[in-house]
Amino acid sequence: MSLSNIKVIAFDADDTLWVNEPYFRETEDKFAALLEDYLPLHTTHQELFKTEMQNLALYGYGVKGFVLSMIETASRITNQTASFELVDKILALGKDLLDRPIELLPNIESVLHQLKPHYRLVVATKGDLLDQERKLKKSGLEHYFHHIEIMSDKQMGDYQKLIKHLDIPATELMMIGNSLKSDVLPVLELGGHGVHIPFHITWEHEKVHHKIEHPFFTEMKEASELLPLLLPKE
Repeated sequence: MSLSNIKVIAFDADDTLWVNEPYFRETEDKFAALLEDYLPLHTTHQELFKTEMQNLALYGYGVKGFVLSMIETASRITNQTASFELVDKILALGKDLLDRPIELLPNIESVLHQLKPHYRLVVATKGDLLDQERKLKKSGLEHYFHHIEIMSDKQMGDYQKLIKHLDIPATELMMIGNSLKSDVLPVLELGGHGVHIPFHITWEHEKVHHKIEHPFFTEMKEASELLPLLLPKE
């Protein structure tokens, strides 16, 4: 694919710039263990996921909505007999999740450092505003980015707003992320470029099971593979 017209490179944040999903999985495991007297672990996982899907339109993405869904799931599983002690333990799990250290993915800072002189770099992520701002500040990466966009969701309309704000045609945007559903497919539909860098764990809600065939789509193992394609040839 021709990349000579790319002016803006947008990066997803969670599991693209830094580790995120494994922390959620660990928290889910601890939550399921709290309810082991009521249901097998895998069943509690299923019940929590069901609650999250029902609540997405109300709470959106992020830790706070996740915590509320854990409390609601615990209430349902225990037939509304969950104690305040159990609720306190769930709240503690959420606070621990919010306070996790930021672990950058391999070579990501080097990639940003080398791309910044040649492109406008953008963060385009979804989730809780305060949490994402906190993670970006703790990451030490904030200064690489021309613009930060924290979306309530990542659908075509959300990317259209971003493109309008950046004042570019969609063909000049490249979006990079670990989710085909959220990071790649909406941008391809708008006429932009999408790069998928899979993470070893993907939330079930973000999985896409069909093969992507598109002239503006590519898949890579890690972010450093961007450099030969995007840096000017000497």
